[in-house]
Amino acid sequence: MTEKKILIVEDEDSIGELIEFNVSKGGYKCTRVDSGEAALNLLRRGESFDLILLDLMLTGMDGLDFCKIYRAEKSFRQVPIIMLTARGEESDIVSGLEFGANDYITKPFSPRVLLARIKVQLRELQESPSVSRNGIELDREFHEVRSDKKNIDLTANEFSILEMFLRNPGRVFTRDAIIRNLHGEGYPVTDRAVDVAIVSLRKKLGAKSGLIETVRGIGYRMAR
Repeated sequence: MTEKKILIVEDEDSIGELIEFNVSKGGYKCTRVDSGEAALNLLRRGESFDLILLDLMLTGMDGLDFCKIYRAEKSFRQVPIIMLTARGEESDIVSGLEFGANDYITKPFSPRVLLARIKVQLRELQESPSVSRNGIELDREFHEVRSDKKNIDLTANEFSILEMFLRNPGRVFTRDAIIRNLHGEGYPVTDRAVDVAIVSLRKKLGAKSGLIETVRGIGYRMAR
């Protein structure tokens, strides 16, 4: 198996060194930089990574700005972003996910939790990067979704939920199962947050919104 490459963006040396030590010990190849600008420069020079660990409160360009630029840049290979921060307010978590983060871990965190979250995100990369069903086309590598050939702009969470449904038509997912599939065990997201994401996803799918069915008292599924 090819060694997975992880980019660590952290401006506090002591924390960055600790993260790099534990992630390397977990079997991953690490590159560490101390700013969003340095990370973008690496990517623009053609460096490729399988996952990005991103501090939110960076000096200069912060993590949210980095996410926004990274997700909008079509020339970049789009990979999962796990945001790391000491700010654990719900509004901060929501902002991170809306700007393109796939997961969010509050500091301090244990190395085991970090490695488990990395494993969840990288596991999805083993599947084919694209899937198509019922006129909906999803490409994970370029973070693009089209419905009847028209582009749809989704948040990272909406994108992941739609991909899960497209790859498992007819399968019923409880709200807890949706959270576990996206983020692993112990993630601090409420059932209400899942419902809000589903409502937003349906709205963006427009005429195809009915493909995402509510199974009363259980959860959601995509029509076959």
